[in-house]
Amino acid sequence: MEKSLPDTRPFAAFEWMLAGRYLRARRREGFISVISLFSFLGILLGVATLIVVMAVLNGFRAELLDKILGFQGHVSIYRTDAAPLAGYGDLAERIASVPGVVRAVPLVEGQAMASSLHNNTGALVRGIAEADIQKLPSLNNDSLRTAMNPEFTPDSPPSFKGFDTAGGVAIGERMAWRHQLGLGSRITIISPEGPDTVVGTAPRLRDYPVVAIFKVGMSDYDENVIYMPLSEAQDYFVTDDGVNQIEIMVADPDNVEQYLLPVLAEAGTDMAVSTWKDRNSTFFNALAVERNVMFLVLTMIILVAALNIISGLIMLVKDKSHDIAILRTMGATRGAIQRVFFLTGAAIGTAGTIAGFITGLLICLNTERIRQFISWVSGVDPFNPELYYLAQLPAKMDSWETVMIVLMALGLSFAATLYPAWRAARLDPVEALRYE
Repeated sequence: MEKSLPDTRPFAAFEWMLAGRYLRARRREGFISVISLFSFLGILLGVATLIVVMAVLNGFRAELLDKILGFQGHVSIYRTDAAPLAGYGDLAERIASVPGVVRAVPLVEGQAMASSLHNNTGALVRGIAEADIQKLPSLNNDSLRTAMNPEFTPDSPPSFKGFDTAGGVAIGERMAWRHQLGLGSRITIISPEGPDTVVGTAPRLRDYPVVAIFKVGMSDYDENVIYMPLSEAQDYFVTDDGVNQIEIMVADPDNVEQYLLPVLAEAGTDMAVSTWKDRNSTFFNALAVERNVMFLVLTMIILVAALNIISGLIMLVKDKSHDIAILRTMGATRGAIQRVFFLTGAAIGTAGTIAGFITGLLICLNTERIRQFISWVSGVDPFNPELYYLAQLPAKMDSWETVMIVLMALGLSFAATLYPAWRAARLDPVEALRYE
């Protein structure tokens, strides 16, 4: 009496057993195994690359956003006629009382040229009070070097204490390097908007000692920004007792629009506002476009690997047509045959996806070490801060985004098995055994 299959339930043990046997190649099935190996490696590399690239782009955006917002503030308010803001103290207090506003910082800001014995460069001069500059986390870090306190010693913790009365300026680390300046060196600040003379407008030149050197970690700021005490900036830019803008920090910068109407209600109708999104819209829109394009391009790697699964399974179905016919005559249903080949292809996709996730995770956790190793081996920094604005390579994995990448890879892998599995299930056992 002919023996029938012991269990025909969906995904029964014999289906898993057959799928496992088909994954283990014998000598005459070596080419099919090579295709399966390349499919596995393709999915592994595709998932890992996609996770790493998206994490680096996320980290790049987050770091830039943190540096920019730590420097510029979230909202700037100024007069529509560009006149100095008088009575800015009361105005700043009223704005700071708006729900969701963290603080309001009066500023005097202007363009100038920084000159020394070694170089001449453009500079953005920002006049700010000591109490406010000490609240900027981007400046008050371990890289800050100061020598403005009377009780200063080399072991003193870095601080902007005494900035209002120091009579000097704070410059970025890269500006200090370009001008070959240190603490106590002097720098000349030149403004084209000087006093009127009989021969025209004369430039305004003033010498200042360097009392602090800061490092934001963003080359554009470290190289081009000078901080000056507020009273000195008011005198230098001739704003009398006023300021030319008030920078506002809010609790939720991603939804900064919700604060604009309450802030304008406190400021008055003759005021205009500018948000960080307005000032940096082109830059962050370009990052968003780059991020979306990279996602689509790298998804193609996974798609190519999925196509390899299709070709490998089609060849396997053709090679195993005799086995399929015998299984059908023993009582295996079309659904069972279809599930066997689905499991075979899905195993490749699942293994490749898991391996790619682990590989991507390990790379993301060690991006800076990898960058330093590549720089040490090649002698070239692959992440030049002059080009990318940041001093190190950031990586920030988004859990939801990573889950979506994994699910997408699994979905493509599973979908790739459907057509070969359907062809295997449609195989006619009579035709397959006709010439046996």
